[in-house]
Amino acid sequence: MKLRATFIDFVLKEWLLILSIIGFVLLSLYTRHFPAFSINELQVLFILFVLFVTVNGLQKSGLILKIAQSIEKGKLIPLKLVLATFFLSMLITNDIALMVIVPLTLSLNINRKDILVILEALAANAGSALTPIGNPQNLYIYWFYNIHPFTFIKTISPFSLFFLVLLIISSIFIVTQKELKKGKIQKLNKKAYIYGIWLVIVILIVFRILPVSIGIGVIFFSVIFDRKTLYIDYALLFSFFFFFGIADNLKNIMASKISHSTHIFLLSILTSQIISNVPATLLIAKFTSNWQALLWGVNSGGFGSLFGSLANLIAYKLYIVHNKNSNIIFTIKFLTIGYLALFISISLYFLIH
Repeated sequence: MKLRATFIDFVLKEWLLILSIIGFVLLSLYTRHFPAFSINELQVLFILFVLFVTVNGLQKSGLILKIAQSIEKGKLIPLKLVLATFFLSMLITNDIALMVIVPLTLSLNINRKDILVILEALAANAGSALTPIGNPQNLYIYWFYNIHPFTFIKTISPFSLFFLVLLIISSIFIVTQKELKKGKIQKLNKKAYIYGIWLVIVILIVFRILPVSIGIGVIFFSVIFDRKTLYIDYALLFSFFFFFGIADNLKNIMASKISHSTHIFLLSILTSQIISNVPATLLIAKFTSNWQALLWGVNSGGFGSLFGSLANLIAYKLYIVHNKNSNIIFTIKFLTIGYLALFISISLYFLIH
């Protein structure tokens, strides 16, 4: 019985990895072709690995939580929490930003914390869209299409900045209590500064200012001085690997390219709603050269359903575990506001393009 429960928990937790393995095997058997992996794809996997290790080091050293705790003081706490989520997600990815900010939010005496957590999920998706390292799908698009950093940011900035303004206005109207629960003051480990330097180096690697090979230094440092940082989300990395293979096999099946920008945009949104925006990016990228529509589509697709983005699932699960008596109401609110944001992002895209 315990073994069965453990297996069910594993399936629920790693559904994306299981789905990718099944798809990889079935398509390989169907096409009788073992997928080819490009140098770009292997580089993306390596950079993601190094980025995850670096951010994990920043987390364990206390630097990220120290920054998060500094926003507890003073007024306009909801605004500061939402802004912190938005800007942190640009550098440490949307998933990690929510893992830090949502638990902090739930520890405070704040009115309507359910709405605030939802706004933080939106902020994480919108903020992470602005930079190549904000989320995995952005890094893949940026690297796969060899896009100039300025061009990348210029293309997606209307999306992120519009939602930043919308989130600022929304968070100002959230009423909060002044009393806060006293938490343990976070102390910084000396390694925090080293990982801060490594993060700058990784960013320079992503922007192609430094060679990819320098990222090996992060791995050596962790192996020698801080092996705990190597405990990262390997399931997500392997999911990437298998979805790379799925995309290659699908490319052999579907010879024709998807070219119309509207079709790419809507297809990427729809696919994201079903299997989340990361695998949707990997599947669609090889069928089109229109990276602008794909970039807008998968980042817009992060809104809406719980599966639209892994960040959505993280925020949702953290709140549900903390408030077990309000699952149905919170789910309705989460989906309603999420799909409202999705509708707004679709309207914004057609207004601009």
